[in-house]
Amino acid sequence: MVIDENLYMKYFNFEYLLAYVRISLGLIFLWAFFDKVFGLGFATTAGKSWLDGVSPTIGFLKFGTTGPLAPFYKGLAGNVFVDWLFMIGLLGIGFSLIAGIGVRIAGYSGALMMLLMWSALLPPKNHPFLDDHIIYLIVLLVITKSNVGQIIGLGKWWSQTNVVLKYKFLE
Repeated sequence: MVIDENLYMKYFNFEYLLAYVRISLGLIFLWAFFDKVFGLGFATTAGKSWLDGVSPTIGFLKFGTTGPLAPFYKGLAGNVFVDWLFMIGLLGIGFSLIAGIGVRIAGYSGALMMLLMWSALLPPKNHPFLDDHIIYLIVLLVITKSNVGQIIGLGKWWSQTNVVLKYKFLE
């Protein structure tokens, strides 16, 4: 089998690899949304979904939080406003990262969500301060500083719309 080196270099250069990371993170957020809505049996078991009337935040916030901020997060458990904010965040961040539109807002929002989730689990189990939430946060911030939304997705089209030309932060 002969590999065309130019084709290989095109689809495996830094920008494309970062686009694959962007899409992969989007799939993680979007999957979490669908699992919590429908109870697909991964993090959310059948019968305990949002559609079954169970708060999507109550399990993590009430039983999973640890450390100095745990009382604060436990107080938010089951709050309807927090539930909606969390679920809209998962859906919006996931969709934006996959589609390549609104990548900056999605990246910053996702980074904030990761920071909040990290702070709810202090101290992390396997390291004094670092866990996967911080790694995701860093990667999301790297994505916001690139034009990776314009590679593999609708980012080129999105960046040429009148609203984005007027308000660049929407890119």
